[in-house]
Amino acid sequence: MYNVLFVCQGNICRSPMAEMIFKQLIREHKKGDIIKCESRATSTSEYGQDMYPKAQEELIKHHIRVDKNLVDVVKADDYEKFNIIVCMDLSNYFDVVSIFGGDPEDKIRLLLNFAGKDEEIEDPWYTDDFEKAYSQIEEGCVALFNGILDHYEQYSKKLEAEKREQANNQEL
Repeated sequence: MYNVLFVCQGNICRSPMAEMIFKQLIREHKKGDIIKCESRATSTSEYGQDMYPKAQEELIKHHIRVDKNLVDVVKADDYEKFNIIVCMDLSNYFDVVSIFGGDPEDKIRLLLNFAGKDEEIEDPWYTDDFEKAYSQIEEGCVALFNGILDHYEQYSKKLEAEKREQANNQEL
């Protein structure tokens, strides 16, 4: 099972947008049995709030289902719960590394790293450019999703080959 955590500062714009886009990809490809995702904030300032209306509107504009998403905050034990922890910008990245006390398993990445870019996703709360944020988040989510599927396929093939080898060894 791949457990993905999306993180931004307030969990009202970028990380819940990523969560909804990623969940849409999971539904469309029927991969809910192998991939799960959630989103969290690094700050408690919006705790308990729902996604920002402009973020919801941008998702709806692109036919992405919007589920209720009450802000939750990254906790130290999230490091063990998730295989991949995805931050929207470097500030989120450093906050998360601090909360976790490091990244010994190399799980924490910026979202656009999965698309081969060394870029941050600017916070549309400040820029008011929800279209650009959506475009960048979608690009990163698609690349991450495809990367997970490729990894899963390679892992499955490896397991299948090991099972065949075991069966062959038992016949001898």
